[in-house]
Amino acid sequence: MTEPATDPATRAPDRDISEALCQQVANAYQSRAPLRIKGGDTRGFYGRPVEGITLDMTEHSGIITYDPVELVVTVRAGTRLATLEAALAAEHQMLPFEPPSFGQASTIGGAVATGLSGPRRPWAGAARDFVLGSHVITQEGKLLRFGGEVMKNVAGYDVSRLMAGAQGTLGVLADISFKVLPRPAATDSLRLDDMGIEDALSSLSTLGREPLPITGAAWHQNTLFLRLEGGQSSVKATRERLGGEPLEDAFWTQLRDHQHDFFTLTSGQALWRASLPPHTAPLDIDVDETDIFYDWAGSQRWIKTHDGEALRRACQQAGGHATCFTPAAQGGADSPFTPLDPVVEKYHKRLKAELDTHGIFNPGRLYAGL
Repeated sequence: MTEPATDPATRAPDRDISEALCQQVANAYQSRAPLRIKGGDTRGFYGRPVEGITLDMTEHSGIITYDPVELVVTVRAGTRLATLEAALAAEHQMLPFEPPSFGQASTIGGAVATGLSGPRRPWAGAARDFVLGSHVITQEGKLLRFGGEVMKNVAGYDVSRLMAGAQGTLGVLADISFKVLPRPAATDSLRLDDMGIEDALSSLSTLGREPLPITGAAWHQNTLFLRLEGGQSSVKATRERLGGEPLEDAFWTQLRDHQHDFFTLTSGQALWRASLPPHTAPLDIDVDETDIFYDWAGSQRWIKTHDGEALRRACQQAGGHATCFTPAAQGGADSPFTPLDPVVEKYHKRLKAELDTHGIFNPGRLYAGL
């Protein structure tokens, strides 16, 4: 097992930093002062704005342990995502859920807190699927461990995975253990031009029933984009079968981090993500086809629109939901996440009250009052 790195960019911090964070949380609990948990702040656009005392996690950084043989890494939440990915790449390994970064300052804690995953998500799994355990600073300022470094190590609340996507509303992620995977032996990307969306969705449905090494599938403006990853022979055979034109692998990073030209908004537009069941047909919405980018083989769709409520209704009718990625201050929705069903909302409130009695952790980040 590797020891904590000695390079200043990756070494584990002094215990004083952990203790200082715990003390700051304890003080906030005692005074009932709200906290705004901050890492690299590259995902600050995602969710509702938070007013509170800043709890800066960036100094709480460093890789604690990394065992390439066991495929397990434990890292401080304030560690830059790029630093962790570089350490994994040196051992030809990766975070399978391909987290978006949205900037060089991105931290691994922010990646888990938002729970966002990249183009590989339908084939590899979500962020929470690879979280083995964590240390969490509770409302009383205690640093508690949940889970461990194996897949089955949970009793009671699975707090580590609850933290994935909770946006820091249930506690402060301090350290996180992940299951990592080897990088694929071969990677190839291609584009199939002159293919309408109905044909593309039909082809993806057919291909999805076969054991093909597809780990990325997107469509935009009559072009289907595919990524193949796996063994050399499997990738080569699939590429020869599908044909198409070569596509640079950077395409998937640009899509993941919203660097593609598509993500440039015009006046009055907001960016929405539609999350839909597999094989859902094109939605009946008043949006130009050029303003829709299909990802995850059609299950995730990026849509630029002036009418988010109409989009939200269409998604609900299709059995999915829509989330606004444009801040309200820039023309997005005041409530970016789909309103909760009354029964689900009740459980959210009960969980919040159990883990954050005085509402000090990122209050209102997900929903008003939570």
